Order: sequence, then C-alpha cells, then structure tokens
Amino acid sequence: MSLTPFEPTGPRDCRLALHAEGVLRSFNEAGWIEAADVHVAARVAGLVAETDDRAVVALALTVRAAREGSACLDPSTVLPVLAASSSEDNAPDHQFADLLPTDVDDWLATIRSSALAAAEVLQVEHDLIYLDRYHREEVQVADTLRARGELPDLPVDDAVLEAGLARVFAGDSWHEQREAVRAAAGRRTTVLVGGPGTGKTSTVAGLLTLLVEQAEATGRRRPTIALAAPTGKAAARLQESVAESVAGFADPADRERVGPLDAVTVHRLLGWRPGSSTRFRRDRANPLPHDVIVVDEASMLSLTLTARLLDAVRPGARLVLVGDPDQLASVEAGAVLADLVAGYQDPAPHQPPPAAPPNHSPVVRLRTSHRFGQRIGALAAAVRDGQEERVVELLRSAGTDDGDEGLDGGQDVAFVEVDSPGAAEKALRGHLLGHASRLRELALREDAEGALRELSAHRLLCAHRDGPWGVSSWNDRVHRWLAETTGYHGRQYAGRPLLVTANDHRLGLYNGDTGVVVLGDEGRLVAVFGDPTDPARYGIGSIGDAETAHAMTIHKSQGSQARHVTVLLPDADSRLLTRELLYTAITRAQHHVTVVGSEESVRAAVTHRTARASGLRHRL
Repeated sequence: MSLTPFEPTGPRDCRLALHAEGVLRSFNEAGWIEAADVHVAARVAGLVAETDDRAVVALALTVRAAREGSACLDPSTVLPVLAASSSEDNAPDHQFADLLPTDVDDWLATIRSSALAAAEVLQVEHDLIYLDRYHREEVQVADTLRARGELPDLPVDDAVLEAGLARVFAGDSWHEQREAVRAAAGRRTTVLVGGPGTGKTSTVAGLLTLLVEQAEATGRRRPTIALAAPTGKAAARLQESVAESVAGFADPADRERVGPLDAVTVHRLLGWRPGSSTRFRRDRANPLPHDVIVVDEASMLSLTLTARLLDAVRPGARLVLVGDPDQLASVEAGAVLADLVAGYQDPAPHQPPPAAPPNHSPVVRLRTSHRFGQRIGALAAAVRDGQEERVVELLRSAGTDDGDEGLDGGQDVAFVEVDSPGAAEKALRGHLLGHASRLRELALREDAEGALRELSAHRLLCAHRDGPWGVSSWNDRVHRWLAETTGYHGRQYAGRPLLVTANDHRLGLYNGDTGVVVLGDEGRLVAVFGDPTDPARYGIGSIGDAETAHAMTIHKSQGSQARHVTVLLPDADSRLLTRELLYTAITRAQHHVTVVGSEESVRAAVTHRTARASGLRHRL
C-alpha cells in the first residue's frame, strides 16, 4: 500500500465524511482515509463496542488498504509516513500526532487486545493487519498450494514425452518451450510466466497436446480440459490463440489431439451464483471435474477469486496459471501472480535461470520475446526493471518531438513530449482524426473486415477514465473532430468504435470486447465484432452495454494488442502513474508505440511501483 493523502477540494468533497467524529474525523480531514473508510470503521467499531482510537484507526486504514488493492495493512510502512506528516510545519491545525501509536509493536499489541480482534474483525499475523476475510483467503491459498506441492508428481512416460517435445517444439528457437513443458508435465501446479510474445500460449497448446498423448500411450482415458481467464475478452483471446497454435502443429495427429476448446471466464467456470460475487457452485464439496485447468492472464486474479478457484480444483487435477507478473494486478485486493513468483523465489527476467528450480518451485519463466522489434522490447524491459535513465534515453533517441514520424508508424518507438492536454491535442489530432476517418470510410462502404482491421491498427490508451487526460475527454475530442469533418453529429454512426462494458452470454459478447458500427443491408447500422475474416454481426439495438472507444483505459486493454499503440501519460503527480501501468501499455503494441507526455511523467511512472501489502509471498 502506497499511503498518500488526498487534498480535499472543499467542504463538499465527496471523500469527506460530514458527520464523522473524533479520531476518524481528524484522519479524514487530513486526507488519510475517505468517507467510505470512515463509515465502515465507525459502524463496525460501534457493533463490537471498540473504544480504543488506535484500533479504530487501524480498521479504517485497513479498509482503505483493501479498497486500494492490498490484502492487508503493513504498519511498518504506514506509521512512519503518518508520523512524518504530523510533524511537518504545514500540517493541518487538527494535528493528530497525539493520536498515533508510539511504535509498530505498540500498535500491534493494541490491536491484538482490542474488541475488534476479539470479534475477529481484525487479524494480526506476521506483523501485518488483516480484515478477517482476506486473512482467511490468504491462508487458504498458501495452505492449498503447499498441500498440492507435497503430493507426488503425476505419472509421465518420459520416453513418450521426449519424443513428443522433439516433434511439437522442433528447432533451437523452441528451447524454452520444451523446457517449460518438460517441467510442467508431471506437476499438479504450474505457474507459467513471461512477457508478451514469449510463447506462453504456444507452450500451453504443446502441453495440452502432449498430455493427451500421454493418456493415449498409457491406455488412460482422455483428460478433460478447461480453459479460463478472469475476463471475457481474455478468455476469447486465449481460445483464439490456443486454436492458432494447435493449427500450426506439423503433425496432423497433434492437431487432432487437442481439438476445439472453448474458453470461459473463471466466474463462469466456477458456476457464478446470481447475487453473489464471492460464492460459486463449484467448491471443495463440489469440485471441478476437469483433469487439466489452464487460467490465462493470471495477473488479473484477485486473492478472493484465486481462493475460490483453488478450493474447487481436485488434488489430482493439473492447474496451470499463465501470465505476466509485471503487468497490472487485479482491480480487487491481491497481486497473486506477483506474490507467487516472489514467494517461490523465481529469478527476475534479466537474471539467468538457476540450474534447478529453487525449493521445487512451480514457477516456469519464458524469457525471450518474439513479438516486438528490438527497441520496443528494450523499452519494455527498461520500464519493467525500473531503469529510469535508460527509459528516458530510449525515448529521446527513438522518435521526434513533434510526433509526426512516430505517429505515422515510421518509428517503432516515438516520444511526443508535451506538458498539457492542449499540447497533446495539437500533436495527436491529425493522427487520431485520420484513424477515425478511415474507420468511418470503411464502415460506410459496408467493409466489415476492413473496419475491424483498421480498428486493431491503432489504440489510444489512457491512465484515467475522467479528467483532461482521461478516456472520456479524448473520446469526446475525437467524436467532435469527426463531426466537424463529416457534418454528422448523431450518437450512433458508421465508424463508431465500440467497447463492451458488461458480459452478455446471450450474444456471446464479453466485457472488454471491441467492435465497430458499419453500414449493413438496406442501409441499416450493425455492430461487428470478432475475427475480421468472419465477423459476428449484431443489431445496434441489441448491444446494451457498450461505449465509444476512440480511447480506452490501460486497464481495459489488458489481454489485447494493436499494431500501433499511443500511450497518453497524465501529469506526474497522478496516483495512477506506475511502472506496471506504463509497462502494460507499452506491451500492448505489436509494431509501434508512441509515448505522449512529459519527461517528468515518464520518470514518475518508472520510479513508482504498485505497492500492495500482502503476506502471501512470505507464507510460500
């Protein structure tokens, strides 16, 4: 948890709890907790008759930590920040220095003896403060993984496996994939990690094929396979990528072994129960029937969803978690994939792999990317590793200051240095309007395939949804520019890019899917999604939850890619500006990436890490 206070914009700031009292009011007015934290802490403390202000403050801060993605509160990090703030010359008049614990041990002792701890609202372990729910889930995840790791490996015919590896992954360029499948074949749990373009999906496809071959060779029944991902968009991408990899196998028998596989969201796999976001039909008493379960984009798994998934996986089933631990974590509490990699002491990507996995680690890392040009790969690696000066050097030596060459795709990396939204608008208008105009032209020609290809040619990615640097503002800008050019000012128009914002199982559209409105039969507008060579068409009236997507957030872009990505960085003081955010944005690009913003914003992004407090890595 990166504890920073907010600055109230006035007495009507929605983050202020108008009726807060006592210590909660002081911390709220100082910007350390928001109204939601105040209300939860006040209500719960009242229910358990908690009278110690230090325990109440701990509850409010722990609620804030969970709301911002941490599984717990680390007092050794939080207390020095609070103490330093209270001693500043410009600290608020309602200084709360006297309300702070004297030290971490004193604070933890207070909480352990509090009514909140007695009622099991707060838990203290490893000098970390938890809400009871997240403590239970973290313990469950660690215990389940440990129990799975203590079971013997599943049987593998080594001779059949080696012959299969030589056949499916022929050639020196597939060395890492062969090693990964060799390591995963007998394991009950595998954590397959690597950056974009390192061949994670190809590895999964090869593993599935060779596991089916193992069953054939030993006379066992064919294993049942489940493919899943945290979001519908990521699930669709997984299904498409596995199918592409399988279709590329040289041996027809290998292509037939896997066959067509459907990928679903993890919620759907577990049997989502209407009215509950944390309980599913599949659990320990009613486990999943599958023999092999592959979950892609595992960096987006929250602690809660991971706990429910592990609870539903049979001990005899293989579980393969696939993802990039350096990307953005779940929007909910937890950074499970990063915790697994750190907890099992997997070496960083730039370090050589050990001769043997440490502590029989289930982590397998692919290190060589085949997606990017050399400069994009170098930039992504420098951001990932926090090399601030190297990132600035790569950006400044790559493109032009006015952005024309980079925005037209002449450079694989370009940096458009601007210090205001107005300057960014001036630099980007020509390119964004050109892209939008081409979309409209193709849509008016009833060219669904061309429109979908153009849609994936470029993405404008923003850190924020709102504000002058946000998605809403830039969607409005492009819409206004297009209207000025075409003279058409309606909300629904040919060439409008769409972003689905909610799963619709009836239509087969999922949160994160992108499409475009085109002219259809008899001059009617239709929405097209999916494969450009075989697009799915829907009546405009049937698409309920969708928004305009001339721009989209970096969070929404996870699991997707575009030939050219433009990354719009907000001001350097933005709380969303982190290394993981910039890395995720850059790695959405296939051939070209343009970074738009100030040097200060770039440096802020590279130096600020997403800090999520968790005890999972220590438990492992």
